[in-house]
Amino acid sequence: MKLWAGRFQKETDSAVNDFNSSIAFDARMYRQDITGSIAHATMLGEQGIIEAHEAEKIIEGLKAILVDIEEGNVEFTVDMEDIHMNIESLLTSRIGQTGKRLHTARSRNDQVAVDFRMYVREEIQDIIKIILDFETILVKKAKAHVSTLLPGYTHLQRAQPSTLGHHLMAYANMLKRDVTRLEDCLERMNECPLGAGALATTTYPIDRTRTAELLGFSKPTDNSLDSVSDRDFAIEFLCACSILMMHLSRFAEEIILWCSWEFKYVELDDAYSTGSSIMPQKKNPDVAELVRGKTGRVYGSLITLLTVMKGIPLAYNKDMQEDKECVFDAIDTVKMCLPVFAAMIDTMNVKPENMRRSAMDGCFINATDCADYLVKKGLPFREAYMVVGKLVHTCIEKGEKLDTLSLEEFQEVSDCFHEDIYQALYMNNCVNGRKAIGGPARTEVNRQIAAIEAFVAERT
Repeated sequence: MKLWAGRFQKETDSAVNDFNSSIAFDARMYRQDITGSIAHATMLGEQGIIEAHEAEKIIEGLKAILVDIEEGNVEFTVDMEDIHMNIESLLTSRIGQTGKRLHTARSRNDQVAVDFRMYVREEIQDIIKIILDFETILVKKAKAHVSTLLPGYTHLQRAQPSTLGHHLMAYANMLKRDVTRLEDCLERMNECPLGAGALATTTYPIDRTRTAELLGFSKPTDNSLDSVSDRDFAIEFLCACSILMMHLSRFAEEIILWCSWEFKYVELDDAYSTGSSIMPQKKNPDVAELVRGKTGRVYGSLITLLTVMKGIPLAYNKDMQEDKECVFDAIDTVKMCLPVFAAMIDTMNVKPENMRRSAMDGCFINATDCADYLVKKGLPFREAYMVVGKLVHTCIEKGEKLDTLSLEEFQEVSDCFHEDIYQALYMNNCVNGRKAIGGPARTEVNRQIAAIEAFVAERT
């Protein structure tokens, strides 16, 4: 018999049963559901709403069910609809009438709200740990390549000199923001909805502060209507996951380019590459491509939940059952992508000579440095810009590079040029002269590395 039976005179149609049921996906919240129920039973006993011995019996029964579930000795049923009713039904079958007292002063609305928050809360902490592990890999790789010359790009055109260490620190800073976004989400969601009831709390003398404390929440939620109808925490989490995946996707795109023969900046380890069924020479960056592709999947989860929630009046509506599958899928996707992507980066073989050759190969990425040289000699920047533009045009016509022009050729366009122009155009000097905060100079990249190391150390 359904736990909500009484008013109904007919059995639920089997198709409606299947359609209505959520046990196929919300079963993964069994631990949170039991933990929340133990806290609720504890509070009921302490408040004298049920007898102390009844609370103890319920708690022992729930602990035993948890052990049996984790040992694979429990089979959930669609007839009981969801994880909450499955566990309550199982409890009642084991300890008798006392089990029916567990649901006193509680609704499935606040029950699922607290279960879901606890589940997402735990997963956020796991994801943060995985991101921090990735940060450590990026730091290690950046340390090894602080001085590895790399052309920086805008519009996918070689633009200014940089280093691989500087480039990797850009992604390290993106991941740092991902961590702090998830931490912010965690802080905002850490309020306990248990005790909100169906929508208007209860007439029983419950202690919501006590259950919040038992479940590790900072405080109870402030409004019972909002408590059961709020899924902002899940939407915010999915937004943070989407931004995280966007960062991985951008990195993946660069790795895909870099390991192509056209770039050949890196070679992926065999363990993180695949081959072709027909072309024996191929080595494909499938890990990076899959991460790029799965990003859309996480975006889809965010759009799903935003769409579910956009037209729902207060308070709980059955539409909200659709909140979990998209969140669960996003969690699974992020936790699948992060470790394998990090391992791919950790094991990839960098080709410094190819990066340097690309930076030096007649693409004029030291042109801005040439203009800056003239400014330091007293020329206004816009005038210096025009002078260097003419020099670049001359180089293109003659098949030269800026640093292969003769001093006479420099002085034909400006008498501000002297012998020290060649030092100003030397790529390593161009990089290490960029000492402003955030720049690619060796000293500055080392500072950035130390900052990320400190960030990770504070959280591990």
